[in-house]
Amino acid sequence: MTPQTLTTSALPQVRDAAGLTFAALLGLGLLFVASFSQAAVMHDMAHDQRHALAFPCH
Repeated sequence: MTPQTLTTSALPQVRDAAGLTFAALLGLGLLFVASFSQAAVMHDMAHDQRHALAFPCH
């Protein structure tokens, strides 16, 4: 039997940090857009997306 060596890599930590940063920026961007847009515009965009996905909404 040979002893196994445990190797550590910083790559998973970098990948996790990049994912966390992307998610935070995406969330803040969505909040920024939603807070400064008019309600009718947001409703129309959501309504159009439902039609684009062939999801009945009426």
